[in-house]
Amino acid sequence: MSLIFGEMRQVAFVVRDLDRALEYWTRSLGVGPFYLIRDFVPEAYTYRGKPSPPPKITLALGFSGEFQVEIIQPHDDHPSAYRDSLLAGREGFHHVSSWVTRAEYDVQKERILASGITPAHEGTIGGIDVRFIYFATETSPGGLIFEMAEVKEPPLWDAMMNVREEAKRWNGKDPIRDFVM
Repeated sequence: MSLIFGEMRQVAFVVRDLDRALEYWTRSLGVGPFYLIRDFVPEAYTYRGKPSPPPKITLALGFSGEFQVEIIQPHDDHPSAYRDSLLAGREGFHHVSSWVTRAEYDVQKERILASGITPAHEGTIGGIDVRFIYFATETSPGGLIFEMAEVKEPPLWDAMMNVREEAKRWNGKDPIRDFVM
């Protein structure tokens, strides 16, 4: 539990080759199944506090126990924390995430910003208006980016819990699936 950001629920990786990363996670580590959200483009997107063209990414979501694993592949050069990591030669581990409700999001975001921590990027998931923000805490040696997202709201919470339950029953078959909410 982070006293600043809350409970960590997710660990995320940024990769150049999603297929290769998924092969590693599902076959070498036995984690799966992974659910793909293809060609996702966030809305109301800002980068380092200013409006910016949003990146197009593909996300793969899976679970290992109660912890979600997210693998992200950017598809363009639009400004993002993902692009920053890849340009700096940091493919692989990228961020951890805490999941909050809409009410918690506003309170936590203001408190974190007031402490001087700055956003790397933020936006919303269109259609369900779920907000997310990535805080730039990676500047210290061994540092990372910390995301906060409104995952604890329907319908996203229900969908994530379905992915978690599928992981508990997974027998190794059909390791890559499309995410449906």
